[in-house]
Amino acid sequence: MPRSVNAVASRARRKRVLKQAKGFYGKRKNVYTVAKNIVEKGQTYAYVGRKVKKRDYRQLWIVRINAAVREEGLTYSEFINLLNKKGIELNRKILADLAMNEPESFKALVASVK
Repeated sequence: MPRSVNAVASRARRKRVLKQAKGFYGKRKNVYTVAKNIVEKGQTYAYVGRKVKKRDYRQLWIVRINAAVREEGLTYSEFINLLNKKGIELNRKILADLAMNEPESFKALVASVK
């Protein structure tokens, strides 16, 4: 009985990995065993990076809100506490956008919670 090697699937698997490694330098782009490890590591970084991006944006929004609120004589934590007490449910993304692009309406919001 002839040996079964499943060449179609294994070649497709190798092609897929080497296609993902396109643009890498040296052996990383054309040697399968090297490319496989690098692509796997890159996918790990991509997964972690998606989480870090969310974290970074939240930090940015908080900094922007804090800067805008301090001009009105409050701190960030006091402002968020007052918003929660008043029952105003605006997320930090919207608050930061208001602070940056529509300062008058943001000032009115701050004045309403004071």
